[in-house]
Amino acid sequence: MSLKPNPGILEITPYVGGRAGAHGVDEPVKLSSNESALGPSPAAVAAFREAAMGLEFYPEGGATVLRDAIAETYGLDPSRIVCGNGSDELLTLLASAYVKPGDEVMFSAHGFIVYRMIALSHAAVPVSVPEKNLRTDVDAMLAAVTPKTRIVYLANPNNPTGSYLSHDEVRRLHAGLQPDTLLVLDAAYAEYVKRNDYEAGIELVANYSNVVMTRTFSKVYGLASLRVGWAYCPAAVADVLNRIRGPFNVNTPAQRAAAAAIRDRAHVDASLAHNENWLGWLIGNVRALGLKVDDSVGNFALIQFRDVKQATDADHFLTARGLILRGVTAYGLPHCLRVTVGSERANRRVVDALREFMGRT
Repeated sequence: MSLKPNPGILEITPYVGGRAGAHGVDEPVKLSSNESALGPSPAAVAAFREAAMGLEFYPEGGATVLRDAIAETYGLDPSRIVCGNGSDELLTLLASAYVKPGDEVMFSAHGFIVYRMIALSHAAVPVSVPEKNLRTDVDAMLAAVTPKTRIVYLANPNNPTGSYLSHDEVRRLHAGLQPDTLLVLDAAYAEYVKRNDYEAGIELVANYSNVVMTRTFSKVYGLASLRVGWAYCPAAVADVLNRIRGPFNVNTPAQRAAAAAIRDRAHVDASLAHNENWLGWLIGNVRALGLKVDDSVGNFALIQFRDVKQATDADHFLTARGLILRGVTAYGLPHCLRVTVGSERANRRVVDALREFMGRT
């Protein structure tokens, strides 16, 4: 007898995060994982250190301190908030709760690659819908819906493209779904969006029983290493997630640090101001080199090169100079590199290195 995994699992390509090192470079600049340029709030660091004094105790299983902080910030009912070990855990738990083998899980072609992994790990059929100009195509998504469509994952804003759908477009997508199809709004980069026509999903969750919004503390709050995410859900969905999640799925230092981070508005504002200033600067200066960069509402930009070879050569050129960007071949964009908004020095170094590279090609 041989032990075999469930159907779909061996079709999964393991996730590979952004590179952190460069051979022969002592202090490389990591701009490959969309991490916060300013790092975590000092208040979050202090809360983490204080929590470290009680590592012998189990976490409070309901993450009450963190849920209360989130509810206070956004004016939400804390009983409808579920916290997780990163938003990845919550995205996966939703499939565990509602997807059966043979069901369809839908997402846009250049959406978060974890959606495909989730579908395959649950023996479901991943449905990747082509985008239009690197932007989710609502008409194409609706045309791909079938009676087997159980979950639609929508990264809004989307990584790695930096594009987003307006509130009206998201509502139109939702209106085309059956009540037994769950729309999951993955709003990991919502805090960065400064557009009047954008809404992260709170309103839709408040009014419909088949919409869930997920958020993360890994980006603007600078707590990526602690793995903290949260979901705002209809009451019935929150009840289901609380039944199947791990009993202590968010550790105590993570809970305390995240609660302090979300309350430190001054640090959040400083991070957003830094990003707004340098994202525009970065995009404008890279465009001035003759490279195509679409507008972005996240803390990153997608640089499009002439072809795959030029993108690969640019990646090697930058890496040799200690500048680590993210290749996005896994997202179906082999001719592109994604760059995170870094410190002023890092941003200027990237532009200078690209200028030198373009001068040689």
